[in-house]
Amino acid sequence: MSASVTPKAVPWWKEPTKDQWYAYIAAWLGWTLDAFDFTIFLLIMLPISQEFGVPITAVAIVFTLTLWMRLVGATAAGWMGDRLGRRAPLMISILWYSICNFIAGFSPTFTFLLIFRTLLGIGMGAEWPAGAALAMESWPTRSRGFMSGILQGSWGLGFALSALVYGTLYDSLGWRGMLWIGILPALVVVYIRFFVKEPQVWVENKRQQAEKKAEVKLPLFVIFKRQHLYNTLTGCAWMASAFCVYYSIWALFSTYLQKELQWTPAMVAVPLFWANIVVFAGNGIWGVVADRWGRRPAIYVPALIAIVITPLYLWTKDPTLVIGGFILQGVFGGAIYGQNPSYLSERFPTEVRATASGFVYHQGAIFGGFIAPVLSYFAVERGMGFAVPMMVSTTIFLVLVVVFVVMGPETKGKELTGDLLTVPAE
Repeated sequence: MSASVTPKAVPWWKEPTKDQWYAYIAAWLGWTLDAFDFTIFLLIMLPISQEFGVPITAVAIVFTLTLWMRLVGATAAGWMGDRLGRRAPLMISILWYSICNFIAGFSPTFTFLLIFRTLLGIGMGAEWPAGAALAMESWPTRSRGFMSGILQGSWGLGFALSALVYGTLYDSLGWRGMLWIGILPALVVVYIRFFVKEPQVWVENKRQQAEKKAEVKLPLFVIFKRQHLYNTLTGCAWMASAFCVYYSIWALFSTYLQKELQWTPAMVAVPLFWANIVVFAGNGIWGVVADRWGRRPAIYVPALIAIVITPLYLWTKDPTLVIGGFILQGVFGGAIYGQNPSYLSERFPTEVRATASGFVYHQGAIFGGFIAPVLSYFAVERGMGFAVPMMVSTTIFLVLVVVFVVMGPETKGKELTGDLLTVPAE
């Protein structure tokens, strides 16, 4: 009699099926290219302000409006994902943000640019809940934390790609060409259409809803019922703080280097490219921590270390220290987001997962959207420069991330099933 093979005996990368890999790759590509289309704008804020004759603070408001519209897209895609499936909103979102970025490159006026970059936020927000639910529901429990880190960390790859394109092609294509390149992600939709299937977890959950005549028609209301309220509120506070950390670190760093330190595009690209490469690697490393010791320590430990690192690149003008410190920050401050897909997916049941994840995640963008114009105001209008406001803001919100993550539940090892666990909101 042959011995039974336990899951531990199978290498983790062989455990997923072909369909599970297809689904994961679709979410990974969608998020990576979403990052490229969004972050390229952070690198061209100064030339946009110069061409249209508007202050940096006004350009930062475009960035803010894009972030705010993410909540609209996330809520709509979350509802669609829970009701109709994960694939359709993912395809719609990728087409949406790709086309909006492309059109923005033809902007004849600053107002035209503002409108289409704002609309881009809807597609950007819609991609995450659909992609995260698709990937996490499709992936085996054993390595979900690690693959969550790889998925979320792919934002760093998208940002690194935008830095690389900016550093090598900006002088030839200008800021408009940077936006036109953003049409390329639309090709991913073809792959999703032909190769990706709905997760069996979602299919089973929809079957149970129909069988029990208990369809959850208003999942956004459900997450504010007593059963989920504490989870929703602590999740919202955690994500709001995390968004504020991210944009305190990244939103104006390139503007700071260009405007105050007089760095060239090629020089600016160096720390942004390498820091984002290590963001990807760091999210993977902390993903291993998440699978071994828990989702929470994989978030609050790097957040605590990031507090110490922040002054290293903002309290100096030495190029070597700026580059080295910022790259180091990518491993810690840039890696506190790796468990967003897994931790949010595990905190809520299948019938509301896309809606809950999308809303909790993207309401944080509302708060994060204030960071760029507020820091720009203190830096330019109040004459403080960019370094001190960025350092203070980064530190404060890192502390809040630690507090709110500790207040949440631990979900390591949780199985995602198709069981119907909530009473629908009437």
